[in-house]
Amino acid sequence: MKEFFEKNKIVLAIIVGALIIGGAIYFSGRKEKPPIEEKELTNEVNRPILRTELVGNKLVTKIIDGDTVIVEGGYSVRLLGIDADERGYPCYEEASKRLEELVLNKEVRLEKDQPDQDQYKRYLRYLFLDNQNINLQLVKEGLAVARFWPENEKYKNEIIEAEKEAMRNKVGCKWGKVKVKPEKEKMELQWEKLTSELTGLRVVGACQAGNYYGKEVIVEGKVVDTYRHLKSNTVFLNFEKPYPNQCFTAVIFSSDQYKFVESPEKYYSNKTVRVRGEIKEYKGKPQIILKEPRQIEIGK
Repeated sequence: MKEFFEKNKIVLAIIVGALIIGGAIYFSGRKEKPPIEEKELTNEVNRPILRTELVGNKLVTKIIDGDTVIVEGGYSVRLLGIDADERGYPCYEEASKRLEELVLNKEVRLEKDQPDQDQYKRYLRYLFLDNQNINLQLVKEGLAVARFWPENEKYKNEIIEAEKEAMRNKVGCKWGKVKVKPEKEKMELQWEKLTSELTGLRVVGACQAGNYYGKEVIVEGKVVDTYRHLKSNTVFLNFEKPYPNQCFTAVIFSSDQYKFVESPEKYYSNKTVRVRGEIKEYKGKPQIILKEPRQIEIGK
């Protein structure tokens, strides 16, 4: 072995030297990189959070109905402080057409309030064309009614006053064609399920419901005001008078809404209905909680 190293020490020295030089070149050219997990974590932490602050000037590209539009970028915008008829209701066409005349293919200024979005992820905004408040204008023309979230404060007084003025002067589709039905005609409505004969229950008017706390009855009246609470997603149907002066309220909690029609707050609005259930008191007002669609019926 000793003789082997003696004879080949020059060759071995060359091999060792080559290994040392090659290793030095390799390690000097290598850049330190974080492990894959660390790199991914770094990217995730540094990734910017994208938020859309939908305010300022935007082009209106499409009209959905009398209170909803699409603006550039494909964002859906629901007009704050008002409520116009949905498709199939009397003033749908007039309100939609008028909103189209006012803002379609025009640049409007979007102004926010609270909340920022509704349960359908539509942005809630006031629309201004130059200095004209479009939300307010639709109410002035009797094409929409005033409807506010509890958090809304901007332009609330102006819009409510415009609605009162339109009602007094019988302006537009909402108020110009309103006919007061005589009591006799109201009593002639047809009911298929919620009758005293079929249920054995007393039928009472909405404004008399407070006399029957703790009892199961059938309450009849007109739904004149509705509201969907943003956080709890609860639907409230207010009878005969708008909130907070309503005579009676039918309540549909979020957990039961899948059983009912879509958007019950719109479906039952301005209709005479009967609801069945035990009357309970909430903040001094009578109410019935609706858990099943069979508890409510529209008069025909």
